[in-house]
Amino acid sequence: MKITSFILSSLALTMSVSTAAVADYSGPKVKMKLAHPAPPGSHITAAYKKFSELVNDKSDGKIKVQLFPGSVLGSDRVMIEGAQRGTLEIGVSSTPNLASFTSIYQVFDLPYITSPEHQEKLYKSLDKGGPLNTYLEKVANDIGLQPIMYAEYGYRNFVSKDRPLNKPNSLSGLKVRTTDSPVDVAVVKALGANPAPISWGEVYTALQQGTIDAEGNTFDLMYGAKHHENIKYAVTSAHNYGMQVAMANKKWWDGLPDETQQLIEEASQEAVTYQRTVAYPENKKESRQGMIDAGVIIHEASEDELAEYRKLTKPVFDEFSNKLPVELIQLIQDTQK
Repeated sequence: MKITSFILSSLALTMSVSTAAVADYSGPKVKMKLAHPAPPGSHITAAYKKFSELVNDKSDGKIKVQLFPGSVLGSDRVMIEGAQRGTLEIGVSSTPNLASFTSIYQVFDLPYITSPEHQEKLYKSLDKGGPLNTYLEKVANDIGLQPIMYAEYGYRNFVSKDRPLNKPNSLSGLKVRTTDSPVDVAVVKALGANPAPISWGEVYTALQQGTIDAEGNTFDLMYGAKHHENIKYAVTSAHNYGMQVAMANKKWWDGLPDETQQLIEEASQEAVTYQRTVAYPENKKESRQGMIDAGVIIHEASEDELAEYRKLTKPVFDEFSNKLPVELIQLIQDTQK
């Protein structure tokens, strides 16, 4: 309780100081649309809601962010395409789905390239001024996009409708929903299952109708989308990490005054800090308990089982890492020490 209070107090103080620093915003009025795929109650939704509120407060209402949650404007691909074309100022996509636009984002799909125990080091590299932030900004710029926020997504775990997932080979033969990421597809194949790339908005129905037998995703996102109504088993495989990245149209972004860009960047950093320290931990705990209360049996993978997962998926890591820039792999591995 004392730790949580300290975090909240520190965060409030940080936001108060930052807000005061740009309270005299003299830039132009700006209206922007931001669309993301997360459902109500998700920590991702909380992050972008906080971002909208901070932008409004810092600009004294001169900058407005209109939010479109829950994939109401389309899939991840559709939202990022909208941002590229400029029909949408900011679109949000998971890192696996960003691989459809450039293979560079496949790096986060590589099985077990990151681990929860080194998360703070990864955050530091991803935040403004960090090595990964600088590297990935150029990658996005090259496809007409500007990164605004690397919102937390979390570590994916496998779940199934009818089969207990208490061994690394438990997925064998099952039809498992994946994203469009080739790495995501290859990981499922390496575990003996049959990949079925399906957009996020269609997964609930696919589970309900038996079109798929299983999926891999974060507990909080699945719980928020009510997937627990159609699954019975889960395993804490934590096989890859993802983010929900907000991408702005680069031409639109470049046309904003420096003062406006600075305000948006500050609001973004504060919002993602709030998500990482408050919204995400709470949402993760509540959603996991919610799944258990709904009757989902969660198998806690042992260290030996996780080692077996890593062994089975190592060929996938080797195959795709060899196609990615060596310096990018090194930047991520540097955060895992």
